[in-house]
Amino acid sequence: MRTTRSSSVAPLTDEDAVSMTQVMDMMRTLQENVAASRSEQERMHETLVASQARNEELNRINEELRKALQERKECAVGDRSAPPSPPRSFPMPFSQEIMDSVVPANTVAVKASFTRVEDPEAHLTAFHTQMMLSGGSNAVYCKVFMSTLSGTALDWFVSIPTGHITTFQQFSKMFVEQYIVNKAPPLVSYDLFDVRQYQGESEQIRSSDSPFARKK
Repeated sequence: MRTTRSSSVAPLTDEDAVSMTQVMDMMRTLQENVAASRSEQERMHETLVASQARNEELNRINEELRKALQERKECAVGDRSAPPSPPRSFPMPFSQEIMDSVVPANTVAVKASFTRVEDPEAHLTAFHTQMMLSGGSNAVYCKVFMSTLSGTALDWFVSIPTGHITTFQQFSKMFVEQYIVNKAPPLVSYDLFDVRQYQGESEQIRSSDSPFARKK
């Protein structure tokens, strides 16, 4: 005689319920980690795409620079192959000895300037006064004095034949002779005899009656 065994499901205990809760928590945590990992992968992919785009832009800029440098080299080679233009020549009245001399760095810069209308001797006096602070050789005096000329006075200087000036004494003499018409006229004695004293005036000459003024 066969005996039939009946199966029954045992009810869950408290320990079984706790274990299920832990399993669910673990599954939830795993899902969150998977989602976070997927988000990180997407972010890394976007960063990689942006990096590739920057690299492509840098490569493009480098290529443009390379082409520009190549074109500049080709232009430079073309310029060297062309015959050089002769240098512009300027007349230089100074002798070769003066031209070869070097003006010291401590030479005082002369502020006097001569354009043509000034008194040449007054200009020479101002020049000598300022040059006394630093001194200098004959050649230095010539070169610094040349730098004080401007306008038509400089045109006069460059019109002097090449190599003609050999000393500053010669240079200054030529300068004064060229502009002697600008020299201030000297005072003459008859200017003093032309001062008159009128009736009622004191013997002391008024301040306005200087030897430089005339009475009419």
